Amino acid sequence: MFPSRRRFLQATTGGLVVSAALTSPDTSVAADAAANRIHNPVSGDVLRSAGQLSADQKSLVESQRSIPVSGQSDVLVCGGGPAGIGAALAAARAGASVQLIEVAGCLGGVWTAGLLTKILDAENKSGIMAELLQKFAERGSDVAKSTDGTVYDPEIAKWVLEELCIEAGVKIRLHTRLVGVVTDDKRKVVAVLTESKSGREAWLADRFVDCSGDGDLAAHAGCQFDLGVGADCECQPMSMLALLTGIDPEEVRPFIRETSRKAKPLLLQLMEENGISPTYRGPTLRHLHSNIFSLMTNHEYGVSAFDADAISEATIQARHEIHAIVNGLRKVGGPWSNLAVVATAEQIGVREGRRIRGRYQITADDLSKGLRHEQAVCRAKFAIDVHALNTEGNKEVDRDYKKGGMRPYDIPYPALIAADVDGLLLAGRCISGDFIAHSSYRVTGNSVPMGEAAGLAAAVSIQKKVMPHELDWNAIKPFAQA
Repeated sequence: MFPSRRRFLQATTGGLVVSAALTSPDTSVAADAAANRIHNPVSGDVLRSAGQLSADQKSLVESQRSIPVSGQSDVLVCGGGPAGIGAALAAARAGASVQLIEVAGCLGGVWTAGLLTKILDAENKSGIMAELLQKFAERGSDVAKSTDGTVYDPEIAKWVLEELCIEAGVKIRLHTRLVGVVTDDKRKVVAVLTESKSGREAWLADRFVDCSGDGDLAAHAGCQFDLGVGADCECQPMSMLALLTGIDPEEVRPFIRETSRKAKPLLLQLMEENGISPTYRGPTLRHLHSNIFSLMTNHEYGVSAFDADAISEATIQARHEIHAIVNGLRKVGGPWSNLAVVATAEQIGVREGRRIRGRYQITADDLSKGLRHEQAVCRAKFAIDVHALNTEGNKEVDRDYKKGGMRPYDIPYPALIAADVDGLLLAGRCISGDFIAHSSYRVTGNSVPMGEAAGLAAAVSIQKKVMPHELDWNAIKPFAQA
């Protein structure tokens, strides 16, 4: 049994809930012949909506319409971030046809749209993670080379990821958001629904991999999940990152994170001595190349990953704080006098969303004992890392959660298999685990091998004509591309 404070069962396929008040034709919307037009990317025609608006104008029932099937593949991967890249490449290289769906305008997720610039817990990984690090280093700066690719240029990452996916035969669809899932009468996932400039579309596949970060595909499929910690489901804060220029790396060397563990407190001291109080108490400055740096010094507390209004407000606040901090540092003068913002992240960094119920749950006890599992897909070494959940005590991280201790531990294959539906695998931070375990395995050096395992399992399960949960990881591994 999985201990849970809050379970959600969503049997949604992207439709609207109909109440009795909406069944009367109070207001008809677009109920004319033009509503029957089909989407045409050449002419610009769209598949128009029709529906009935309730008398109180608080809800609308959308009329039934036919949704075009835009693609059919062996494996569909939802989310083109680090986990999704691992899943798509592994499945395609194992011989499966793969459709990759990503909401942003580039692949890479938090690596690129989020401007993360540092890959944690990657050094002990082989396979696709090692391949990516090698390419980031080869094509990157001296900094990328000296860090074996773990400090990277987001533009290099975009280039590498797109190139590898295209070479592997992965079909890439950007600017497209998943909005629904269809399951059959045996609880097998058979299709997903998306929205984009191409309108509402359906995509069919034999296997699906949820690499959305927040477990969106699994939630729409009706999977149970946990969220946050405590009765209020409190989650870790979000953070926005930025790229900066206008400083000489040699002149600010003591403040650069890769120089020393003292760099973060030293930068915080500089800020506070000059009247700057960042919401994240561990400000992190990284040198990427030439005079380009990344900065992470922002926390947005109490923001739900599923509330677009709250995320919008947090994004605006975070961007304002970044510019205020940069303006404040510029006033310090000296090496900071020409400091400027090059870019803020398109996507605010989300540390925590749904943790989907899988066929194994990774727990704090597993971390304290250093779990060794016979179906391990990789080993995680990153520390328990719960960023302060609120501003109380002005802390960088909440060390109370570290009391149970941690040793390197295995990520078991069953933790990547959805428990409540068939044909669905999980990878990245949405896999099955508790709050404390999640704070460790969520980093992207673990996401890639999880994705690689899920993608390979999806492809092999099709070849063997069985569901992913019917396979043992040790029977899957030999199919990995050497």
